[in-house]
Amino acid sequence: MAENPISTAYPINEIFETIQGEGQFTGVPSIFVRLQGCPVGCPWCDTKHTWELKEAARVEAAGVVNKTGPSEHWAELSAADIVALFRDQGYRAKHVVITGGEPAMYDLRPLAAELELLGYRLQIETSGTFTLLVSADTWVTVSPKLDMPGGYLVRPDCMQRADEIKYPVAMQKHIDALDNLLSRCPPRPEVSISLQPISQRPRATELAIKTCIARNWRLSVQLHKYLNIE
Repeated sequence: MAENPISTAYPINEIFETIQGEGQFTGVPSIFVRLQGCPVGCPWCDTKHTWELKEAARVEAAGVVNKTGPSEHWAELSAADIVALFRDQGYRAKHVVITGGEPAMYDLRPLAAELELLGYRLQIETSGTFTLLVSADTWVTVSPKLDMPGGYLVRPDCMQRADEIKYPVAMQKHIDALDNLLSRCPPRPEVSISLQPISQRPRATELAIKTCIARNWRLSVQLHKYLNIE
């Protein structure tokens, strides 16, 4: 798939309202807009059903709202369609999280313009491997994916644009890899850095806590998994 196709329509895997469980906005009521498509190939990914954009899996808008379980079904929705869906569902949250998949594969500026005009705050969760086409006010959370099977490299411009870096860890080698990335692709001084234990493993959690205290970083514990919500 071409990088950042310019379009006012997006392949949507699901849309739902919940509480943000990760990073800087943990605990904030949020509307999640999950896009279909991702070539990065993270082995521990918990949304592998979003990787492929299959024409046979295309459905109508109703098929992506409040799904009862993960599926590769997706619907093509315009920014106006998405706004109308928020209204029809009676969503109250004003924080919108654009996630995936890999949402930075698409030009998100038309969607941002539509939502920000109505008073929504946008956050994008990205691996940092594609050019970011977002609004100036979009909060960019980069979760760097290093040495993944897809072979994509984390982009220096994404690291510079990041408002928050949220990094999954399990072992010391992951901390070392992050240190190397921060040295090669330094973010802005004011960036927030969070460590996220992979799959809530006790050893990973202990390592993340120890490192966060030593570095004065933040701990992201995937609150939604502890609460058993989406």
